[in-house]
Amino acid sequence: MRKIKAGIVGLGRLGMKHAEDMAFRIPNAELIAACSIRKEELDYVQTHWGIKHVYSDYSEMIHNPELEAVIICSTSSEHCSQIVAALDAGLHVFSEKPLGVTIEECKQAEKAVERHPDKVFMLGFMRRYDPSYAYAKQKIEEGAIGKPYIIKAASIDPEKNIEGCIKFAATSGGMFLDMAVHDIDLARWFLGSELKSVYAAGGSYLHPEFSQFGDGDNVCALMQFADGSMAQLHAGRTAPHGYHIETEIIGTKGTLKIGTVPQKNLVTILNEHGAVKECVSGFPERFSEAYLIEKQEFISCILENRKPAVTVYDGTKSTEIAYIATESFKENKLIVLDI
Repeated sequence: MRKIKAGIVGLGRLGMKHAEDMAFRIPNAELIAACSIRKEELDYVQTHWGIKHVYSDYSEMIHNPELEAVIICSTSSEHCSQIVAALDAGLHVFSEKPLGVTIEECKQAEKAVERHPDKVFMLGFMRRYDPSYAYAKQKIEEGAIGKPYIIKAASIDPEKNIEGCIKFAATSGGMFLDMAVHDIDLARWFLGSELKSVYAAGGSYLHPEFSQFGDGDNVCALMQFADGSMAQLHAGRTAPHGYHIETEIIGTKGTLKIGTVPQKNLVTILNEHGAVKECVSGFPERFSEAYLIEKQEFISCILENRKPAVTVYDGTKSTEIAYIATESFKENKLIVLDI
């Protein structure tokens, strides 16, 4: 079996999940290189996983002649420059979301993808590969709920992770880019239409630290799309019960609901607190299968010489919408696009 030799940059919480999948769970991939600014992370993957090459310099890693592909899990502000550098170095590229933190960066990434049509580029909108979301898309295409016209979505991080969220607030791009971008992508995907107008609001209700970055700990947006359909989005950082991801798709003939209760599994605990369903702890747990499926798709695309469904242009569109929503939030105004 031919194996694609890959490297990874960024070994944080999500980076380690991607690295572990590439090293141990995808049969036709081989993780041979890792790059991080933290020596202890490199020491760990080299000592415990036997990763052959470790680097503190990304440019050095992508010019390793053994390498065929790279997984980008670095901080959001580095994504586009690293995408461009890897493609220009002759590598296939998988990048975590968001595509970039400015539209200009996204356009540079688009040009790099266009310069290298023989290379596979894939963006990590993993919810499209989650079995439940993929099934919902299938039901929509089968006409099970008629024409979808409202998407209601909530993406709320657990309160216990708030210190990390505050730490990276200055470079995250804001709630709409960092959190709601997945729901923005799903709205475009499920509705099959593009944004026409948006009104956003929110605030720092529990953690005023976000205000200094022009951000909030909870934000909402009401969007209307070109075909008249709508999306209601809520992104937050303060769920007391765990990682809360919930999506409702309302159509002319029915409704689909995904993750109404963000339960860990099908077990109900009966004790002095009543009937209790434990909740998932975070995105690595909730979307573990989706992360694996999307990377397997990336590797399969390389081996089969085809392109994935998620494109660089999806990344640009979602970033554009996130910034429009952010502008609406900051200026407290309705924004109508000229389409």
